[in-house]
Amino acid sequence: MTMPDDDRTRMPPAGATRSAATTLTTALPPAALPPGTALAEFVIEGTIGEGGFGIVYRAHDTQLQRTVAVKEYMPASLAMRAGDGQITLRSERHRETFELGLRSFINEARLLAAFDHPALLKVYRFWEDHGTAYMVMPCYEGITLKDWLKERRAATGQPPDEAWWRERLPPLLDALALMHGQHCYHRDVAPDNIMLVGEALQPLLLDFGAARRVIGDATQALTVILKPGYAPVEQYAEVASMKQGPWTDVYALCAVLYCALTGAPPPPAVGRMVRDECVPVRVACAGRYSEDFLATIDAGLAVRPEDRPQDMAALAQRLGLVPQRGQPVRAAAAPPPGAVGVSAATAGAATSALPSTATAAPAVRRGGRWVVGAVAATLVLLAAGWVLLGRRPAPPDASVAGATAATPAASAIAPGLGGAAAAASSPGTAVGSAVAVPPLPPPPARGPFSPVAALEEVLRTADAAIQVDARADQERLVIDRDRLQFRLRGNVTGHVYVLFVGTDGRALQMLFPNAIDADNRLAAGQELVLPRPKWRITAGGAPGTDHVLVLLSPQPRRFEAAGARRDAREALTGFDLALARRAWAAPAGPRSAFAGEAACPTGADCDPRYGAVLLRIDEVAAPGR
Repeated sequence: MTMPDDDRTRMPPAGATRSAATTLTTALPPAALPPGTALAEFVIEGTIGEGGFGIVYRAHDTQLQRTVAVKEYMPASLAMRAGDGQITLRSERHRETFELGLRSFINEARLLAAFDHPALLKVYRFWEDHGTAYMVMPCYEGITLKDWLKERRAATGQPPDEAWWRERLPPLLDALALMHGQHCYHRDVAPDNIMLVGEALQPLLLDFGAARRVIGDATQALTVILKPGYAPVEQYAEVASMKQGPWTDVYALCAVLYCALTGAPPPPAVGRMVRDECVPVRVACAGRYSEDFLATIDAGLAVRPEDRPQDMAALAQRLGLVPQRGQPVRAAAAPPPGAVGVSAATAGAATSALPSTATAAPAVRRGGRWVVGAVAATLVLLAAGWVLLGRRPAPPDASVAGATAATPAASAIAPGLGGAAAAASSPGTAVGSAVAVPPLPPPPARGPFSPVAALEEVLRTADAAIQVDARADQERLVIDRDRLQFRLRGNVTGHVYVLFVGTDGRALQMLFPNAIDADNRLAAGQELVLPRPKWRITAGGAPGTDHVLVLLSPQPRRFEAAGARRDAREALTGFDLALARRAWAAPAGPRSAFAGEAACPTGADCDPRYGAVLLRIDEVAAPGR
């Protein structure tokens, strides 16, 4: 076979509705994409709102048949939209600032996606396209606290009473404490960044403002970025004696309360450093609220950080509040050893690929197939339409479909991002040599079988305590040019499995482990870059979306019950679709059959859990083809 001189390998083919960002507008902003525009599997239905750094759309999810909000990174001062929908720079001198904001926008999406809390904005997925980036969120119906307070004052002339706040503060305190436990700080808590959702007016924290802060830092436009009255003095300049931390959000939240009770925010913190003319709320609102409630707000507004309650637990204790679920507000603690923390500064930061340990062979496309190149042996997977070339090691003792035979050394299972330090009775925490596995909810009703539906079921049934952070280096691959590569980490030591459905959606394969690369063990906190150099993959299928599911399991797993079958002559494991449909037709259990079965030594304690993340990667034709 004649091959080109490259190292590529191939990969298979309404009115006044309110939203999580702002109020639905009837006039289409000139920079917004028009209704009917397709973004991945989402079709834009209208524009919800436009700010200086982004546009939020109402969209229809064509795969899951639901309405979502899609947020687009669009800093109007730096960029504009071309006729083909691409985002272009207004001037080349803005490139570095634009890229900084773009990376921060993606980090914010990854940060929000890592948390699951009713008072935190949820991100379903995010990706890059059209020269910018997008994140998909639920389309919440509600009103911002800022607008609600304005409407209430106009109607009644009175702010909400203390009982109203005591019902709504616990979830906010708990959500912020959850973030602080992973060293993540909101730094933009303000009335316009708290939404009141539904008839019960439940609070929801909005925009983390990561892109705004980065762009502001790059352009020195701090007066635009910080909200006077809500930003404490340490946000104006980072000095050794005034670091930012949980106390920074304590100040902002107390400033929100001050504004709600008095009708105006406190004076800017920098001015208070010189001459503090802030009227204490216990003076301004004396007799209308309890003394402890007012005194705590004043304490949270102390100009010097060390004089405030130091975290949300301390603030809740002073307020005498019991957070939602009847549990104590989480203290701001460091992540447990081995846990993967996510922060606005570090989430999604690019790291270098693992050094190459083998010389990769070039690859070529033949008759619409895909080529994955290493050195010698050839595998053809006609169902997926691709070819794997690789150096085949001696067959492992266990089937690749059942994982490697080695069992990782015993280690404590770190709690997920939603927990603080683990107690012995915490769900999903290692207790001595035994693992306490939390009870699982009943499975939902299944629809028709498809390979993509199988992957989505694995994702739905994954255990939240096992966190998998995975990201593709590129989420949009040009066919015959770009190579698939993604990076992953987990908060537990275990085994990695990668399941794949190509752009045609008709076949299910296991990309990893395989006969070329059978070592799928991963230590907690370690980064793994896949594919490794000896089995590189380059896009080469029909245009469409590839689905890549990354599964992390404390125990090795076997997938035969779901239809996994590997021919000894082939390097990758394929799934027999007849057997897969039979597994799908069987009564659904609390864990998906397509996640495999934990393979544990006889008589040993067995941890059946797994974590998962699903990557969607678009393959597009090269320009002009």
